[in-house]
Amino acid sequence: MIKVAGVEPDSIAEELGLEPGTELLTVDGKELDDFLDWEFLTAEDEFLLHVRQPDGSEIEFEIERPANEPLGLSLEPPRIRRCANRCDFCFVDGLPEGLRDVLYIRDDDYRLSFRYGNFATLTNLKPKDCQRIIEYRLSPLYVSVHATDPVLRRYLLRNPTAPDILEQLGEFAAHGIQFHTQIVMSPGVNDGPVLEQTLDDLYRFGPGVLNVSVVPVGLTEFSKHHLCREPTTQECQAAVRSIEARQAIARPERGTAWAYGADELYLRAQLELPPTESYEDFEQVENGVGSVRFLQREIAVGADAIKGWRGKRIGVLTGLSMGALLPQVLEPLRNATGAGFELCPIENTLFGRTVTTAGLIPGRDFARTLRGRTDLDLALLPGEAINDNGLFMDNMSLENLEASVPMEIRLSKTFVDALVEPLVS
Repeated sequence: MIKVAGVEPDSIAEELGLEPGTELLTVDGKELDDFLDWEFLTAEDEFLLHVRQPDGSEIEFEIERPANEPLGLSLEPPRIRRCANRCDFCFVDGLPEGLRDVLYIRDDDYRLSFRYGNFATLTNLKPKDCQRIIEYRLSPLYVSVHATDPVLRRYLLRNPTAPDILEQLGEFAAHGIQFHTQIVMSPGVNDGPVLEQTLDDLYRFGPGVLNVSVVPVGLTEFSKHHLCREPTTQECQAAVRSIEARQAIARPERGTAWAYGADELYLRAQLELPPTESYEDFEQVENGVGSVRFLQREIAVGADAIKGWRGKRIGVLTGLSMGALLPQVLEPLRNATGAGFELCPIENTLFGRTVTTAGLIPGRDFARTLRGRTDLDLALLPGEAINDNGLFMDNMSLENLEASVPMEIRLSKTFVDALVEPLVS
């Protein structure tokens, strides 16, 4: 059973008399457990819907609708599948106290992997879950592999019951499911020869594994530093060599680079980022793979749409990692807009200096950086730094930040998205 959260005006759902709190019980006699059931079972133009209204009455509706016309309702969010692992490098375990309760949820949900591209380990799947993945063809999935050796992977996950990942992937691949995979590299554990073996195993797996990314482990000042550490420059350089060796095999054989290093890996290795074309379709850009080259491409494509900024002074706020990489992005922006861009890298006072990701900067650090900056006409903040409710990691709202600083603030993911419209004044 799932519940209705909202109903759009003048929609089929409103016409049927559905309302917030209505329980959606079955479609064509099949029980509804979550949004996946709802989306797949209501994909037909005709179906029988059984509901229970908030007053307790039960009704069946024979629904006929034009092709692709939505019913016009939203669902209450599903209960998140919790993670059964206790990784030494778990970011949630490295959070300070006093944040929003939802931030302490260690999710490992295959449904969110399919819907949003969240990485999941697939260690908490029940037989019913496996059946649903196959029946609904939930492909591609985003899978945290870390290591293909079963014993070592169980050690990394701190989960002695974690199944053999290659066997799991093989079962799904036999039914046409494909995967984007990642390796969070924990130095001294799954780098070096282990990393090479994992890349080799995943490559030999075949076309079911679409690609693999290697991301260096990131720790906060609250993480388990007695159990894990961040990689050195030399260790990151070695990982890049392993990735590039695999790319040299994959390109002529499969026409794709297949293996990628996160921008952070190249930054820590003190190496230049690969060229834009090497990232192909940027399929793991949300994982920090090719972020800089993606921004450069978006700016080149959208440059003609950016007007009205000549002579303006724009502050670009970001984390320490992107602060080291963004100068090569801002130069084409200056050329396209005629504006002056000031890069403002921010040290994270909530998680510690080692956390350099822009999306994890708390509102208080943005406020501290911008207060008194009357010389700026506009400040651009990373769009991923706030949630759907407009809150930063430390619960400061975007509205409160805007009220505390002297310039206009805009959230941006590509720069072009925030600069298409000029300032009002």
